[in-house]
Amino acid sequence: MAIGVIAEFNPLHNGHLYLLETIKKQFPNDPIIIVLGGNFLERGEVSILNKWQKTELSLNHHCDLVIELPFPFACQSADYFAHGAISILKELKVDKIVFGSETNQIELFQNLAKTQLEHPEYQQLIKEKMQEGKNYPTALSYALEKITGKIIKLPNDTLALSYIREIIKQNAYITPISIQRTNDYHSLSENHITSAESIRNLLLNNRDITKYVPHDTLHTINTPILTNEQYFSYLKYQIIINWNRLEQFQTVDKGMNTRIQKAIIKANSYQEFIHLLKTKRYTYNRIQRMLTHILCNFTKEEAANMKEIEYIRVLGFSKTGKQYLNQIKKAMNLPLITTYSKGNSNMLKLEQRITSCYSLPFPLEEQKKLYQAEYQKGPIQK
Repeated sequence: MAIGVIAEFNPLHNGHLYLLETIKKQFPNDPIIIVLGGNFLERGEVSILNKWQKTELSLNHHCDLVIELPFPFACQSADYFAHGAISILKELKVDKIVFGSETNQIELFQNLAKTQLEHPEYQQLIKEKMQEGKNYPTALSYALEKITGKIIKLPNDTLALSYIREIIKQNAYITPISIQRTNDYHSLSENHITSAESIRNLLLNNRDITKYVPHDTLHTINTPILTNEQYFSYLKYQIIINWNRLEQFQTVDKGMNTRIQKAIIKANSYQEFIHLLKTKRYTYNRIQRMLTHILCNFTKEEAANMKEIEYIRVLGFSKTGKQYLNQIKKAMNLPLITTYSKGNSNMLKLEQRITSCYSLPFPLEEQKKLYQAEYQKGPIQK
């Protein structure tokens, strides 16, 4: 018996603690396994803490096993993100997954997921809306509302639906459990819970976040915090040297290259660049993911060859987590990797490049540490 949680912890805050503590109260004897988005995240954002720092914090707060979600899934839309994460949890023999959602109705999500997978009109309705110039999330929401009368638009609901759809598609014996999520969980003034995004915005504005994060998170965060803005010059260089080959990169659609070429000449910052690229069809998150793929030189060819999880990489574990791994490892089908040198996978080699890109804005000594940790560091043990 094990509980799965899919997380980015950007950064780990009081809301995450509420989720983890709730799981621990309900399932005190079961290990908590985290599938962790690493240095670049689902919305294309850079993580303000590196994956090792996030692993350390996870193990400090009820988590027993931390597994890396590889970049080809971690920095993708909800469907790909969920596919990779659920594949890992299935391989690790997890029997429950716990997540926060705004709607908090598992049966509704299960019915909607079956509609997405089985209803003959669903894909056609999405196609029609996208031909009208709507973006994919809007088209998806429209199709579901048209068929079922239900509206799914809030971010955690969208992820929850993706998780449940993947559980069904993969025929995984994983029971989904939802915990009510609102913008502030409960009362912000009483419980000091707010979103990771709002915490990052507070940090950017030099505001105090002490009451919103645990003590160890507060002392792990360096300020000024890392943002995508600090990668703008590296991104611009990538675009210039690949001027006539931009469509080779993952999520760069046909025709988008011209728009990128025009915008990069005008833009004076990362945010201005996104503003110039944004259209009704391209959401902020979609553009941000696209730019991260360009920055990291992640091509469509690579993505096409990395559609399935190739290994299970352990970033950290507690004694309970180690015992659980020992119990299940003989039943696993994928290689279990504890150090980079023990792996033999193009997906794993890609992580070296991703770490190199992530480290670019750091001082040279810090770059070296991150680079060396990628191929030398073993799991953090608690």
